[in-house]
Amino acid sequence: MRPLHEPVYVTAVFRQAGETELSDRGFDLKYSREENPTVRVLEKSVSLLEGGRDALAFNSGMGAISCLYLSQLSAGSEVVVPMEAYGTTVQLAEELGKFGVRVKLAYPSAEAIAEAIGENTSLVLLETVTNPTLKVIDVPEVIKRAREVGAKVVVDNTFSPTVFHPLKAGADGVVHSLTKYIAGHNDVLGGAIVLGSLDVSGLWHWRRRLGSIIQPLDAWLVVRGMKTLEVRFERLSRNALAVAEFLSEHPRVREVHYPGLKEDPHHETARRLFERPLYGGVVSFKHAGGKGGAVGFLRSLRKIFPSPSLGGVESIASYPVMSAAKTMPPERRELLGITDDLVRLSIGIEDVDELIEDIDRALGR
Repeated sequence: MRPLHEPVYVTAVFRQAGETELSDRGFDLKYSREENPTVRVLEKSVSLLEGGRDALAFNSGMGAISCLYLSQLSAGSEVVVPMEAYGTTVQLAEELGKFGVRVKLAYPSAEAIAEAIGENTSLVLLETVTNPTLKVIDVPEVIKRAREVGAKVVVDNTFSPTVFHPLKAGADGVVHSLTKYIAGHNDVLGGAIVLGSLDVSGLWHWRRRLGSIIQPLDAWLVVRGMKTLEVRFERLSRNALAVAEFLSEHPRVREVHYPGLKEDPHHETARRLFERPLYGGVVSFKHAGGKGGAVGFLRSLRKIFPSPSLGGVESIASYPVMSAAKTMPPERRELLGITDDLVRLSIGIEDVDELIEDIDRALGR
């Protein structure tokens, strides 16, 4: 008799059964810092989601990116990262300079990233959709340039699960913050690297050394969340489009960023890349009242609560200059359009009319 749901293997060690291989991946299963059956269920599920050869799961998205950097880069290597990538992703890349790694930050467009890729580039790490201004990168164009110099391309696809598959476009690997849409309930941290041409052995050994494997209960929670990913992502995407359309016509909003809007400068790229017309739950907008208006809006919300995360079933709001872009130099924020009047909303699966009512009331204040 088999259980309907996979059990949680909360054990630090495993019995050694002679020469029997306990890991389906070819690595010894001795210790849960190395492999765990519950974690393997998650890894196979994420790999299937992205169409990969295999996957490794980590205790956070940054655990995955740290392992990626350390496994792929060494003294003399060059990595290209868009300047609007997740703040800690950029900070960690810049810190690698003290180990002899050269970091090139590019404006988040396919053209600028491709131009930054040179003969010495070893790795390109980019995000499908940037945070918080929601620029959509033409990933295949970047991959085309990287192939000319033999550089690996890894795509952080956190913002676009189910609708874009970077490995099909030729990427060497995919990174996810499982914390966001895939787990989807704001109750667990996790990260993953899905493997295309990347070598599983090197990544696996770096994860073992770093001790950054996801814990079994956390892995189980992510697997549970994945079961509703498709329906959640469709619902919150449709809610977000309705919110973006409402904001685009509101007199107290001067600019809206959402690739689902036909007038958005990145709409055509998103429409071409995404397999379905679903553009995620994140909407950013600039308040016509400037910094005071943006802060007042955030303080006036009742149903939407403040938080720095995204992708959950609950709608949340954040102030990028004090969260995602807090450590970014002011001149870089200005270049990217991350201004004091910018608000980021992560729309959930609630009744959309109630969300719009809350937003409208807060804007009216």
